[in-house]
This record gives sequence, C-alpha cells and structure tokens, in this order.
Amino acid sequence: MTEVALEGRERPGRSDDQIKVWDPLVRIFHWSLVALFTFSFFTGDEWKSAHILSGYAIGSLLVIRILWGLVGTRHARFGSFIYSPRTIMAFLKDSLSMKARRYVGHNPAGGVMVILLIAMIAGIVTTGYMMTTDTFWGIEWVEDMHKALVYSTLGLIALHIAGVVLASLEHRENLARAMITGWKRR
Repeated sequence: MTEVALEGRERPGRSDDQIKVWDPLVRIFHWSLVALFTFSFFTGDEWKSAHILSGYAIGSLLVIRILWGLVGTRHARFGSFIYSPRTIMAFLKDSLSMKARRYVGHNPAGGVMVILLIAMIAGIVTTGYMMTTDTFWGIEWVEDMHKALVYSTLGLIALHIAGVVLASLEHRENLARAMITGWKRR
C-alpha cells in the first residue's frame, strides 16, 4: 500500500472525505509547546527553577521535532512544507484576497511559520541556557536577546493564530480541531 493510501485509511465513524494528516507526535509536540511556552512566559522572573526546567523540556521537544521533521510521517517532514520565497509570496497574496489554494498539510505560509518558530524558540532556549552558565550569567546582552526573542516569538504566534483563523474561514475547515484530532478533509 502506498504512503498516501495508508494515510487515507478511514477510522471507524469517519467518512471517505477524511484523511489522517497530523500524527500523534506532531500534535503532542504542538500542544506541549503551547503549554510549556505559556508556562515559561509567566514563570520567567517569579519561579526561576520551574522556568529553567520548562526551558529544558522545550529544548527536548525541539530536538524531537527536528528529528521528526527529517524522518517522520509525510506531512511532518520539512520537505513537505518548505517552499520557495516566490511560492510563499504568491500564496500570501492569494490568501489576502481569499483565493489561496487549499493544502492538506502545511500551506506555504504555515511552513515558513513552522521554520521561523522553531528557529526563534531554539534561540530562546539557547540564550536561556547561556544565562545559567558561569560565562554568560549576568551578561546584559544575553538577557536582552532572550527577552527580544520571546517577544518576537509572541508576535509570530499572533500571526500564526491569525493565519489559522484566515485559512479556516477561507477553506471552511477548523484547523485547530485538526491539530487536536489529526483528521482533515481530503
């Protein structure tokens, strides 16, 4: 059976127009990252030990997701959602006029957002770790960079949510629910 045919197997109670897109690892990664990032944001200055442990957990999640992006299921692999800048710009233009092509996996804007968020969060984890070392403890530029990355990531998260809402409305499908259940319309 081909990979597409395997992914298209219906679960009992699902109609023929449903396909399993997001595997459990991708969904658990996504929602765990949401929870841990939120926790880390609110514990940064108030509960240092928990904040640091949360940062290590986020770093571990990133390593797992990067590996899964190389060898995971079809829609989890980076190669399935990395597009050229021209394709991304054309998609964004089409999205703003509500004429964008629908993608079963990540669309070009979603793909670039995944890469940007992974890079930003990796920067946050790296600078956070640096602040715990003797070499960088108390170094102002490291703390400033850590905070700048956190607040820039919040901006990306807002854009990500706006993109999910726009695509959900444009294509009449609940993308947030798909990231919970794993199932989307073909």
